[in-house]
Amino acid sequence: MKILGLGIPELLIILAVVLLIFGPKYLPKLGSAFGKTAKSMREGMGEVQKKVDESFADDEDEEAEEAPVRALEEAKSETAAVYEAGEEPVEDEVAEGEAE
Repeated sequence: MKILGLGIPELLIILAVVLLIFGPKYLPKLGSAFGKTAKSMREGMGEVQKKVDESFADDEDEEAEEAPVRALEEAKSETAAVYEAGEEPVEDEVAEGEAE
C-alpha cells in the first residue's frame, strides 16, 4: 500500500521523526491541524473544479446556440450570391434533373 508514493516503512520512519520532534503532547494537535488543512484543500480544489466545469459547460451552450444561427446566415449569404450572379439555384437544377 502506498500513500503519496511512500510505502509503510517510509511512513513509519516519518511518524517516528515527527514524534521525536514534537513529542506525544503536541501530536494530536498536529494531526488535527493536518486533517483540517487537508479537508480545506480538498474543498477548495472541488470548488475550482466545479467552476472550471461550469465554464466549459457555458462555452458549449453558447456554441450550440450560435451554430444554427451561423448556418442560417451562411445559407442566406450563399443564396444571395447565387441570385446576384444570375445563376439558378441548385434546387432548380435538381428538380430539372428529376423531370428528365
